[in-house]
Amino acid sequence: MSTSRPPAWPYCAHGADPAADPIGCRGVHVPGHIACLAHLADADRHVYLTGLTPGANIDHRGTTFNESLFNALLNALRDPVTGHPRLGNAEFRSATFEGDARFESATFQGRARFESATFKGHAGFRYATFESSTRFESATFKGYAGFRYATFKGEAWFGSATFKGPAWFASTTFEGNALFGQAMFMGATGFASANFRNGDFESATFESAAGFGSATFKGLARFESATFKGAAGFESATFKGDALFGSATFVSTNRLGPLTCAGQVVLSGAAFGVPVTLSFAARRLECRRTRWSSTAEIRLRYATVDLAHAVFEYPLTIAAEPDPLILINGRLLLEDLFPSAYDPGVRVASLRGVDAAHLVLADLDLSECLFTGTVHLDQLRLEGACTFDTAPARRWRRWPPVRYTERRVLAEEHHWRAGQPGAVPGWVSGPGRAGPLQLAPVYRALRKAFEDGKHEPGAADFYYGEMEMRRHAHDIPGSERRLLTAYWALPGYGLRASRALAWLGAAMIVTIVLLMAFGLAKDTPKQTATGTIPAGGGKVTFEIGTDDPQNPTSDRFTGKRFEKALNVTLNSVVFRAAGQDLTTAGTYIEMTSRLTEPILLGLAVLAVRNRVKR
Repeated sequence: MSTSRPPAWPYCAHGADPAADPIGCRGVHVPGHIACLAHLADADRHVYLTGLTPGANIDHRGTTFNESLFNALLNALRDPVTGHPRLGNAEFRSATFEGDARFESATFQGRARFESATFKGHAGFRYATFESSTRFESATFKGYAGFRYATFKGEAWFGSATFKGPAWFASTTFEGNALFGQAMFMGATGFASANFRNGDFESATFESAAGFGSATFKGLARFESATFKGAAGFESATFKGDALFGSATFVSTNRLGPLTCAGQVVLSGAAFGVPVTLSFAARRLECRRTRWSSTAEIRLRYATVDLAHAVFEYPLTIAAEPDPLILINGRLLLEDLFPSAYDPGVRVASLRGVDAAHLVLADLDLSECLFTGTVHLDQLRLEGACTFDTAPARRWRRWPPVRYTERRVLAEEHHWRAGQPGAVPGWVSGPGRAGPLQLAPVYRALRKAFEDGKHEPGAADFYYGEMEMRRHAHDIPGSERRLLTAYWALPGYGLRASRALAWLGAAMIVTIVLLMAFGLAKDTPKQTATGTIPAGGGKVTFEIGTDDPQNPTSDRFTGKRFEKALNVTLNSVVFRAAGQDLTTAGTYIEMTSRLTEPILLGLAVLAVRNRVKR
């Protein structure tokens, strides 16, 4: 308490000095006296202590206890049956314990209030039971603080408490809320195997190692804005609700987990100062604006990851674990929180705002990932079996008639197409608001990432997506859009062999029909010779020529004419002249066929090559 302000209760004032200490002793009056327990006359103190019974209410606010006085008080409250102290309402606010204060196995049946208390020696609450609310707010523990195996049945308040020595809460049970907000742990801290209903460590500071190994949080666990200057040990910890580490600082933590969380692990705004491995089996991992100052590896099961606007200047790997996570001792992390039917795969929700130059994704489901706004996406490394969403399988749109073939697509294309008038069923709506103009460069960057990874079929799908977005973008010139439409309609941007072959077949059929109708001559033109005999005799001169081919006047569609037309058409496909006698119209038909059909054949071959090359 402040040395200049008197306490709110009637206080002892022993040793008051108008110059040095005008208040003096701040201990509350013992009932019926005008002095605190420490300054009470020996006879009066003896009477008071002998009058106490186990379970009695006591009030010693502001009192200073030496070790012998404390033991005398506790012995007066000791239950003769169990041999352990039993207290009713216990008021120790602003009390000072000069020596060891051992409340081991004590039972606090009423409220236990230690706000602003100072423990200069050992503070022992091992196996203590607090049946009602407990308050240690702003308390100071200068020595060892031991709460191992303690049980808090009501709320436990340790807000702004200072633990200057080791603080041990191993196997402690908090049946109510455990509130350690803004607490300062200057020594090693252990909550191993502790059981929390709700644990609140918001803005707490751990100057040394903090161990929460095998701890269980039944409800909400809050570590927001907490600072871990030493190792943060959460190996085998279980969070049945959410685990909130938002804006927490991990100065020298090199390993966080493995742990299980039935809700979400929130690391948004958190900062990691050294190389670290994060291992979680959780429903969701949120890393918005999380900052890594060194290399990091995130190994996950079951989780959906949101990495939007995360910052990392060194390689960051996010990988899905096919098997349960392994603890330091070699055992497998228990996954009792997840039913056996639950998919252990890992999904990525967003990479928006991330600089992907140092990002490695391995064996992740990217079907719902939002990529728009990602920087250096072309340098993203995709390892293992990373999967994307696909277009609706073989769906027709009624008008205009468009058939979608299966290919890898971004979730944001799904969202955009689902919002268009007359969308084909199967496109999925979602939160993405990006249009073709924003998606085209995303597809282009991912295409390059696939090409760098020697995954040509995947790169082909993203090239197709890029061209689709360019074709639908309204900000490009109309002439370019019409050219892209033709390129899409004929060979599917050089990636749909079946489409190019279909057009080739159609062109050949048209060529055959036109040749049979207009291109093939009625008969093979015969050579004729004409001569001139000079009047005076001498040499005879002959001119030999060929009649012009004529269209037939009778049936043009005969088997013989079909065979000739087919011969001309097949030779045109391979850019050869058939040597058939053609009419003038037939000559132009053949020229057109020799120009277009080899192109269609080449596009079909190119499409096959793009789909199978490695």
